[in-house]
Amino acid sequence: MLEYLRTWLGLVVLIYLATSLILRSRRPWTPIWCVMAFASFMVILFGLVSFDDISSVIDLDVILFLIGMFSLVGLANSSGLLKLISLWFISIFRRRVTLIYGSSLLFGVLSAFAVNDTVALMGPPIAYTLSRVAGIDPKFMFLLLAFSLTIGSVMTPIGNPQNLLITIESGIEAPFITFIIKLIIPTIVNLLLTTYVMLKVFKIRDDEVRIGLIPHEVLRSRRDAILAGLGILLTITLLIINDVLELYGALHIKYRGVIPFVVAAGIYLLTTNPRNVLSEIDWGTIVFFITMFITMEGIWNSGVLQPLLNLLLPTKEYGISSILRITLASVVISQLLSNVPFVKLFIRYMNDLGYRGSDTTEWLTLAMSSTIAGNLTILGAASNVIILEVLETKMKSTITFVEFLKIGCLITTINILVYLAFLII
Repeated sequence: MLEYLRTWLGLVVLIYLATSLILRSRRPWTPIWCVMAFASFMVILFGLVSFDDISSVIDLDVILFLIGMFSLVGLANSSGLLKLISLWFISIFRRRVTLIYGSSLLFGVLSAFAVNDTVALMGPPIAYTLSRVAGIDPKFMFLLLAFSLTIGSVMTPIGNPQNLLITIESGIEAPFITFIIKLIIPTIVNLLLTTYVMLKVFKIRDDEVRIGLIPHEVLRSRRDAILAGLGILLTITLLIINDVLELYGALHIKYRGVIPFVVAAGIYLLTTNPRNVLSEIDWGTIVFFITMFITMEGIWNSGVLQPLLNLLLPTKEYGISSILRITLASVVISQLLSNVPFVKLFIRYMNDLGYRGSDTTEWLTLAMSSTIAGNLTILGAASNVIILEVLETKMKSTITFVEFLKIGCLITTINILVYLAFLII
């Protein structure tokens, strides 16, 4: 009797989550962390997670990683470094089509190393400027931004939150090197293919464009820009060195989340305004992760999702069957639950089935498919919602759910087929 009650309570939380995420398209002023925070309140109130277990279910390694990366990237953004790099790169191109291809690659690479949600925040003004310079519909550039940063974030373990979860909780060996080696080629292929398809769908014609020289005023603080650049490069270098040490069985850092946190801690005092650095951290995302750990633990304890998961992936499998089943589960459930909460649950499920860090292809499949699921609908990824909110509040325009879905279906299908081809081979 108690087991059935827990299942029904878990279903209530799940329905609340799915409904709230869908309604956010009509109520964008309700932040996603607020929705998840109330869900965590519900699971504690229902007894699905006890008060004494709260501290043990929150993954501190993930939280420290996010605080460290947000600090470094926030400093790069507030100093003007990211915008300077973007505008410098864009100024290289003189033709409309090559400018669009270059923009897609730029957004993709930035999201791979600066976290996709950060690029979603800084990207819209750049995308709007590009649309004016190139003389094209701003909707085209905003869609290209959304698709490109989602695709680009696939190829590194720090590109998006779900990849970070997989990196830390799966036990995959040398994750930074593994992600880059396995996923960089299909990611670049997908960025180019996505741009090509969008050019054809929107019937964009090539033409000459003129972009003026970049004003030095874009760089607000040279000192902070240097510190941010050095901090990000040092973090990536340390992550790669740590992976190499792990591959050779040498002494290495097991909890990788402390690396960017320690680097950021060493930089705070040297910045022009340390308080501003902390204000650049997306604390809403931090709250989202803390409460998501609690919520997902409660949903898992209720057992409400196990029948669906058992249907999609009943046992540990190998080869093509495993890859296809994980992809299907990711694309379907991510639309209802959003990709980060889904990944948190599915990692637990895959571990219970017997998947370990040595099952590299399966974990990379989960990272790829849960991320690319964000290209299917506006609700598939938080970065889509961020871009849409900027478009509506500052540009007085919008992209409807149906408009996004029409092109998203085609883009998502192409992206997944390309990644699957590389993963299977």
